[in-house]
Amino acid sequence: MLLVNAIDRLSLELLLDRYGLELHLVASQDVIPGSYWGEREAGLIGAKIFARLDTPLHSVLHESAHFICMTCERRAGLDTDAGGDDAEEGAVCYLQLVLAESLPNVDRERMCRDMDEWGYSFRFGSAATWFAKDAEDARDWLIHHGLLDLQGDITYACR
Repeated sequence: MLLVNAIDRLSLELLLDRYGLELHLVASQDVIPGSYWGEREAGLIGAKIFARLDTPLHSVLHESAHFICMTCERRAGLDTDAGGDDAEEGAVCYLQLVLAESLPNVDRERMCRDMDEWGYSFRFGSAATWFAKDAEDARDWLIHHGLLDLQGDITYACR
């Protein structure tokens, strides 16, 4: 699994900054604030993403995508549980894969494998199969809310 300690953190911080998000690293022995899943999973409080060096990148990108996809009203009170409905969750998963491709030496295929290893579940099995064959509704949701353009490129806007 690709961890925060194995990537170009400056590129990650610059990506998050484009959305008004701040990456906060906590010490390896500390509990991650705002982590919905606990252990080493990323946390989200307001516009802050919390992680440790052993946090999986897919977790940081997933929580970041939640922030990007939620309404500004929900962002205003955000603490740990991003909430959202099934359509938004699909959009979050899709966006985290698109965000991964914007980072150096990170690609969608790797993120899909990491998502599968973590336990994400999709109707047709793997994250890669879902993305290729069953994620049109998630992509359309992101386009409708202005988070991707018509070509599927990132707009760097929040909902």
